[in-house]
Amino acid sequence: MSTGNENTPNGELLLQLVTMKMPFGKYEGTQLSQLPVSYLEWFHRKGFPKGKLGVLLATLYEIKINGLEYLLQPLKKP
Repeated sequence: MSTGNENTPNGELLLQLVTMKMPFGKYEGTQLSQLPVSYLEWFHRKGFPKGKLGVLLATLYEIKINGLEYLLQPLKKP
């Protein structure tokens, strides 16, 4: 049974994009929402990590390549 919310952005997921930091690699310690598109494109080609981080990075990739970064602005602390 469908709830009709399949295309609704997950607020908790979006909040994690502006609070969580990259735990490894070239951009270790960088807030996920601040990762450059080129880095996300690399993951898209090579494969996103498994688990929650992979979901977050794949979501961020879609947000950035579709010009939807404005969705994250209200969640960022001043």
